[in-house]
Amino acid sequence: MFIKQFKYSTDNLGYLVYSTSEGIAIDAGGVDDTLAFAEKNNIHIKYVSNTHSHYDHTPGNKALLEKTTAQFIDCKKIKSDQAIALDKEILTVFHTPGHTDDSITFMANDFLVTGDTLFNGTIGNCFSGDLKGFFQSLKRLISLPGETKIYGGHDYVIESMKMAKIIEKDNPHIEAYINKYNSGLIVSTLHDEIKANPYLRFNAEGMIKNLQKRNMQTDTEYARFKSIMDIY
Repeated sequence: MFIKQFKYSTDNLGYLVYSTSEGIAIDAGGVDDTLAFAEKNNIHIKYVSNTHSHYDHTPGNKALLEKTTAQFIDCKKIKSDQAIALDKEILTVFHTPGHTDDSITFMANDFLVTGDTLFNGTIGNCFSGDLKGFFQSLKRLISLPGETKIYGGHDYVIESMKMAKIIEKDNPHIEAYINKYNSGLIVSTLHDEIKANPYLRFNAEGMIKNLQKRNMQTDTEYARFKSIMDIY
């Protein structure tokens, strides 16, 4: 199975995932580019779908459905693992709530389309308020093989790595991650993410030490504040 990435708006990333002759448009805000690529490569767009229903991921839906014979797969209705057939290949889609309640991930043999659940270098905001669900979603993603490629919903790489340096300044893998950055194709592997993305490194020794240090500083500041307040 193959994937083509299309950048649209400022930093949004849309995709066409396809097999020999059939494909699915995912978050395809770049309608003209998506249609042109499909026509040039004789790909029938069989489905249109989204990683979640935020407006910046859905602007291409209406035009694509009007200009093709594609069926719409509503991310809001995906609550358990489902299989999507493209020619004789299978694309798996599963629920990964956290960023939103309707966030889903598309999984092929060696890549994931993760939307705003997992970016290249960071993760999405937890707009759903379901932190436990978000954690479980991320745990499922990082349990996959390290060679799995990650295609996220936005290009936030440079900003994310600046933040990673602040969070974990002694991590030597961050600079290597930055050096791999290619603005023409935003992709990384799970192995890359687990080495450099601070939000996936909750079991890393360096991150544990940083959190322990932070907790100690917080406790000290609280004790100092309390001693001052006790005077009054």
